[in-house]
Amino acid sequence: MVNWDALVLGPVVAQFGEPVTYYIGAQAPVPITGVFDEQYTEVDLADGQPVTSAMPVLGVQLSQFPAPPQQGDTLLIQRTAETFVVKEVRPDGHGAAKLMLNLAS
Repeated sequence: MVNWDALVLGPVVAQFGEPVTYYIGAQAPVPITGVFDEQYTEVDLADGQPVTSAMPVLGVQLSQFPAPPQQGDTLLIQRTAETFVVKEVRPDGHGAAKLMLNLAS
């Protein structure tokens, strides 16, 4: 059994991550480290027609959270001082998730 959290996710977040303040509902903010991409590009070919969209996304290590991230949570990217709302949470099945974001401020 591969320990994805320790052997893969931890080193990736340590190398490429940046400080983020995460807000889960009305709870106290949680400091995490995530891999932020302002212009993540997604291609959807589900119906045979290519559709491309760009949106901000944050790659996270789920073990950093006291409770799983949810749609509607907010976060602050400290480097840019921008606040985002979580539009969708996409867990990968190995202890990480991609948080699709909407700019809030």
